[in-house]
Amino acid sequence: MSGGIRTHKDLKIWSRSVDLVTRIYKVTEGFPKSELFGLTSQIRRAAVSVPSNIAEGSGRRSAKELIYFLHIAIGSMAELETQFIISQNLGYLKAEDFTEIDKELHEILRMTAALANNLRNEKPNSLRST
Repeated sequence: MSGGIRTHKDLKIWSRSVDLVTRIYKVTEGFPKSELFGLTSQIRRAAVSVPSNIAEGSGRRSAKELIYFLHIAIGSMAELETQFIISQNLGYLKAEDFTEIDKELHEILRMTAALANNLRNEKPNSLRST
């Protein structure tokens, strides 16, 4: 990894995505109980997948592996966006909650894609040596 990044906990995208997961869990508590094993479960799994894949990728030994896991996290964010649109269409989400979560999700997505692009453009010697 580059610069002062030692673990996933040093990554803003990781901490922001953990905060987003916490927010999503709270918001989905208000979903109908009939969705507990449907949309609620899917949303929570996709949300948890984002910081989990960032953490797993940062624990790997190469930028190539981190980039791979960042792309999985990006895929989970696309899945999450779709599920939130469906939730809004079904009336499960307040407009304010949807707007705030969607805005934060897109910011994390932008940051994740930028990190992947930066890592792709780094010289191999600039990665951690251990």
